[in-house]
Amino acid sequence: MRKELVIALRVTAVTLVLTGLVYPLVATGLAQALFPHRAGGSFVTDEFGKVVGSELLGQGFAAPGYFHPRPSAAGKDGWDATSSGATNFGPTSKKLRDSAAEALQKLQAENPGSSDPPPVELVTSSASGLDPHLSPAGALWQVPRVARARQVSEERVRALVQSQIERRDLIVLGEPRVNVLVLNLALDRQFGAPDHSGKAAIRAP
Repeated sequence: MRKELVIALRVTAVTLVLTGLVYPLVATGLAQALFPHRAGGSFVTDEFGKVVGSELLGQGFAAPGYFHPRPSAAGKDGWDATSSGATNFGPTSKKLRDSAAEALQKLQAENPGSSDPPPVELVTSSASGLDPHLSPAGALWQVPRVARARQVSEERVRALVQSQIERRDLIVLGEPRVNVLVLNLALDRQFGAPDHSGKAAIRAP
């Protein structure tokens, strides 16, 4: 009995060291060496070198001169990285229909120059509430409002959106998408901040 107990303790200790110490250190070291940007959190910096967010976490934008992300149900006011989650409303839920109708009404009021119906993603939240991406259609639909707020042509804003489209991973995985934070930073770099103050309007969360 004592011999078997000693063997079990040794196996447990070796397993803990290998899986709890050696493996995490090796995996972290390889990640830092091969993919330092992603391993460090995929942080995004503005033109002044200040970290303003992560490519992996969406954040809210309300100013007309910026592209807006999907609605968020993460936390009380949305976009709370500590409270990731969805509305959990079913497809027959009246609350879901009401919230989508309210979001649609708000979109139409904010985007009078967009005559076509908005993509459904712009009136529904994602499963995490922190989706950092829009489909190209979701971003392009907002071009008239952004161009008008920044007093530039729609063609120039549309071309910027097209340049920021991320293609499918490995050609077949996922769908084309646009990172909203990265796109808005590109807007500031190319056209300046909407308030023309000379300072970036995007701030760290």
